[in-house]
Amino acid sequence: MATDATHPAAADGQDFHRFLDRYRAEHPEDVLVVGAEVSDDQEITAVVAELAAEGRDPMLVFERVRGLATPVVTNVFASRTRIGRLFGVAPAQIHAAYQACARRRVAPQVVETGPILDSVEQGPIDLATLPLIRHFQTDRARYITNSVIIAEHPDTGAGNMSYHRSMPHSATELATSLHSRGDLWRLLQIAIERKQPMPVAMVIGAHPLFMLAASARMPFGVDERDVAGGLFGAPLQVVKTPRYGIRVPAHAEIVLEGVIDPAAKVDEGPFGEFTGYSSDRSTNNLLKVETILRRNDAILVDVVGGRSAEHLNLARIPRESEMAEKLRERFPSVTALHYPNSGTHFHAYVALKQMRAGEARQVMLGLLGWDPYLKTVIAVDPDVDVTRDEEVLWALATHFQPHRDVLMVEGLPGSALDPSASGVGTTSRMGLDATRGPGFDGIKATLSENAVARAKELLARR
Repeated sequence: MATDATHPAAADGQDFHRFLDRYRAEHPEDVLVVGAEVSDDQEITAVVAELAAEGRDPMLVFERVRGLATPVVTNVFASRTRIGRLFGVAPAQIHAAYQACARRRVAPQVVETGPILDSVEQGPIDLATLPLIRHFQTDRARYITNSVIIAEHPDTGAGNMSYHRSMPHSATELATSLHSRGDLWRLLQIAIERKQPMPVAMVIGAHPLFMLAASARMPFGVDERDVAGGLFGAPLQVVKTPRYGIRVPAHAEIVLEGVIDPAAKVDEGPFGEFTGYSSDRSTNNLLKVETILRRNDAILVDVVGGRSAEHLNLARIPRESEMAEKLRERFPSVTALHYPNSGTHFHAYVALKQMRAGEARQVMLGLLGWDPYLKTVIAVDPDVDVTRDEEVLWALATHFQPHRDVLMVEGLPGSALDPSASGVGTTSRMGLDATRGPGFDGIKATLSENAVARAKELLARR
């Protein structure tokens, strides 16, 4: 399959460097280059936090980071406008664009070489040579946040890609957590049954579309590298790692190859997670690194940790897109779906034009049942902008009666990182019906189009 020349990323060649150069040229107002030296200890996260407090979310390029021999690029996914540009669409069309591309799965293409093979270190390696930063004061160590672990089924070769926070444990080992207990955890159980270590490769930095593919939620046996091909509109170009032959992006920045030892348990965490709390909940797995691959001009492509817009968007855009598609297929009355930053991964807002009484409850139950992370769903009418917390809260304040409009379900599996969940990881879930409903007594106060246009004209003159 040839690359679609109309795809916004067609000029990037699946290369983060080319993406960065193109984006800086096309949208210089959306990239902030920091030329002053910054510390590798928390200062990068602090800059992101200060910008967010000002309502700003540019992609950040730190040219000089103390202790690192490479620049750092971060905050790539903090802006939905920027994510939309990856697909050539406005933010409101991201769900449909992502799903359309992700469904066109394309198998990877093995190539002979690529920039990731510029440097291949085997034998005695030293993880201290990796560019790592500390994100929060409460973190146990410097962490790899953009750590996409790839494993392949020992019989079928089908791959799995997923994010797992990782920190150095020794000169040759990483401590990591598989707390999501997804498909990589299932592959580890196969290794445990066979009493064998599990070969893996960790990709640290690649094109943003590859990073989004690694967040996709696919059935067991469906390879996220195929999803990456769909997002690119062309096969993901891969090379095989030297020891275990795991297929990794040819244009990646850094790749670590090794094995996860099923029998080993090591200390890992705390780390600043998406909840806004430093979590030490971990599966405490040990990854023994045997090979380091990196390109000569490697960049540390970092993902801001904690309750940052980048961390949340990167993980939830694929989830949102899947849920929006499911809802609209089953409930044509649904007009919009949004997972707000304020709710981390635990809240969702859904707008719908109800066709019959009780439909809002049915939609909310669908969401609460389909998405294992959600704890609270608020349903609103189509004229409420679900991307704005203040509008949803206004609807809740004026349309909602607690004795009548709450539904609750108890004892369902939840996120292992939810600090409010039980020790066994179960949670209760709630739906709040903030639609007007039948017999609602109220007329929304509005302004005429002429008055609004005149106001804009007066303010523009000022």
